[in-house]
Amino acid sequence: MQRRPLLIAGALAPIATLAPLPARAAATVGQPAPDFTLMDTAGKPVKLSDFKGRAVVLEWTNPSCPFVKKHYQGNMQSLQKDAASKNIAWLVINSTAESSPDYLPPARLGQWIAEQKAAPTATLLDESGKAGEAFAARVTPHMYIVNAQGVLVYAGGIDSIASARVEDIPKAVPYIQQAMAEIAAGKPLSQTTTRPYGCTIKYKGSAA
Repeated sequence: MQRRPLLIAGALAPIATLAPLPARAAATVGQPAPDFTLMDTAGKPVKLSDFKGRAVVLEWTNPSCPFVKKHYQGNMQSLQKDAASKNIAWLVINSTAESSPDYLPPARLGQWIAEQKAAPTATLLDESGKAGEAFAARVTPHMYIVNAQGVLVYAGGIDSIASARVEDIPKAVPYIQQAMAEIAAGKPLSQTTTRPYGCTIKYKGSAA
């Protein structure tokens, strides 16, 4: 099934124009990040708070999404390796509901990550959508960064150009790459919230 991102004047619509998530306290930049425990593709539980003492990048993904494909054909693997070189954990999270045609079971998701030669710290499944809803993740790739103290310090896009074209990556402001460099240098982030773009996450109970 083809995903159609919302467009306004040729650009992707801001997150606020998307269908609302169930009412709950959403993660807020500058506040402690919501903790979660999710299973990785091998069935091992991974808890966000276990990484306290290290910064953590959270990447919401859906392998069927053209915006995700753009970055896995372009720069996602190098960003993940850059994170590892800076002792920053990188968690890939898939909140696609099992009822969605885009859903991949754990073994298949793990195989896809391996096929991409990706290098995240862990690849996690969130079929219930609880972790995604806690962070108000709306699209793939929606990106977040939690600092070493467990505080959410970044929420938004992976970069500044809302397109599915690989050739746009070098032209964009690289928000995540820039944020990781600033974290490694002990500097405050120059950007803490930006506009995310991508394919709407197919949460449990949402329209397929």
